[in-house]
Amino acid sequence: MIAPQPFFEPRGTPISVYQRLAGLSKLGHQIDLATYHLGENVKINGVTIHRTSDIPQIKSLRVGPSWEKVPLDILLFVNSVSLLIKNKYDVVHSHEEAGFFSILLAWLFRKKHLYDMHSSLPKQLVNFKFGDNRLMISMFEYLENLVINTCDAMITIGPDLEKHVREINPDLPMQMIENLPLGSKESDGETPQELRKRLGYEDKLVIVYTGTFERYQGIDVLIESIDSVIRKYPEAILILAGGKPDQIEAYKKIVEQHHLDEFVCFLGTVPIDEANKYIELADILVSPRIEGTSVPLKIYTYLRAGKPIMATNISAHTLVLDETTAELVAPTKIGFAEGLLKLISDKDLRVSLGHQSRKLAEEKYSEVNYLTKLEKIYQGLQPPGKAQMKHAKATKE
Repeated sequence: MIAPQPFFEPRGTPISVYQRLAGLSKLGHQIDLATYHLGENVKINGVTIHRTSDIPQIKSLRVGPSWEKVPLDILLFVNSVSLLIKNKYDVVHSHEEAGFFSILLAWLFRKKHLYDMHSSLPKQLVNFKFGDNRLMISMFEYLENLVINTCDAMITIGPDLEKHVREINPDLPMQMIENLPLGSKESDGETPQELRKRLGYEDKLVIVYTGTFERYQGIDVLIESIDSVIRKYPEAILILAGGKPDQIEAYKKIVEQHHLDEFVCFLGTVPIDEANKYIELADILVSPRIEGTSVPLKIYTYLRAGKPIMATNISAHTLVLDETTAELVAPTKIGFAEGLLKLISDKDLRVSLGHQSRKLAEEKYSEVNYLTKLEKIYQGLQPPGKAQMKHAKATKE
């Protein structure tokens, strides 16, 4: 498996990569993961992590495309070639832009190529302010189409990507595998009630956001909307989990400008299990994203929590959510404020949304469904005898 990301970091694609590795491990596969020198080491049975050489000047990577990824991807390509020379593999499983050079690797070493599509990379360039560079976007469109037309199979994470791929190559074997909720169903140690008491939030109405602090997440608009909410409900408090120090400082300035210091709490980037504790104590969960078409990974965790969700009515949310599982609002300050005020004032609505969201998570986004889909796409890539052995082992476990 080739993952051009910091691995492991508690965000987006690295989490999805982790879930793929954990799932393949449970299905009985042995995986060598080629990835960057950045990230936290994690232990997964049957998985060996092979990192690129250290580049001292690159200590972190922001979310999305960046020029820093160019030298890292060159090193990742070299590492991948080395692994393919030394070892025997059935499949080259690539993520994101690694799919581009995995076309060559699969051809040179006569391996099956499975491309794991987390987003459309040309669209990602536009979302991350590379939209004026038409030459680069055209090049990425060409390469993405080439991957779709040459790979042996593909995984997508949502119906928008599935539709995009079908328009390019309708005959490609493909499996849509949505991400799983993060962490365990129940956090160990401190209960939500104990955490509320320790924080002094017993009488507070807690609104929680978890995720990155990139511009498209709409954090600034969310913060500004809280001003209207606390005028009517001063017991409301907004907890924001995520973000890097420079991003947090920028948003703290907005908080100070609106005199919201006592109503907005920044946790910074926290481990997944800790973030889940705040999700469990929340009265309302929010996903204020203002742009994008791929479903935010946090949505699956929100659903399993069984809490009322307020989300913007953009396709990134409506691919999974509807009016029975979330309060869908316009991606504006007024839309956020109206949505929050409606949920705060209507306890029955909060209960109903929470019940329906948990029901959806249990019926559609379970680990059993995830493993079944992952096994199906891999069975089509492996030699018949080996595929049957893996199936027998997974069934036995």
